[in-house]
Amino acid sequence: YPSLLHHDSSRLCVFRVYLRYKCFRTLCCKGPPPPRPEYDVVCIGLTGAGKTSLLSRLCSEASDGIVPTTGFSIKAVPFPNAILNVKELGGADNIKKYWSRYYQGSQGVVFVLDSASSDEDLEAARNELHSALQHPQLCTLPFLILANHQDKPAARTPNQVKKYFELEPLARGKRWILEGSTIDNMEAVKESFSQFISLLEDKDTEPARI
Repeated sequence: YPSLLHHDSSRLCVFRVYLRYKCFRTLCCKGPPPPRPEYDVVCIGLTGAGKTSLLSRLCSEASDGIVPTTGFSIKAVPFPNAILNVKELGGADNIKKYWSRYYQGSQGVVFVLDSASSDEDLEAARNELHSALQHPQLCTLPFLILANHQDKPAARTPNQVKKYFELEPLARGKRWILEGSTIDNMEAVKESFSQFISLLEDKDTEPARI
């Protein structure tokens, strides 16, 4: 009997050592989670389109008392599967002419327009979007187009914007998303950005073209 007891206690000791080893491997060898990919994105649109407010809310910043961006600002906007380093460019007339200086290195474009603006301002936004879609440094990049201020009575629907902006023929062959947005429904805005990130990921995994 003593020999049997000794044998059982030895097996129990070995089992305990094995469990400790497994726990050690689990705690020490799991390692940190893989880093989220980062993408450099340029955000453009006319003054008053709501670019700054949307980006601030996406960063969980207070949106009270926000003033339009006069030059440019950079925000690291976190999402579960990626981080967007968004370079927001001011939309005033004296700033727009310098937009192209900040396009280099961009991997995607966010264009925000005021869907409830006057016909004159909507035409100006249309012209700026057309210029961006055809710019040599942007024309191959994914676009997220947000028809903002959908909560206002005069807002055009995304379908109305698509038709007025003639996006189907102009953006044929490009990767773009057009969605309505409002600061009062940030979950929908986040979903739009999630789709945009999917386009960025697809672009990131494309084979090099020679």
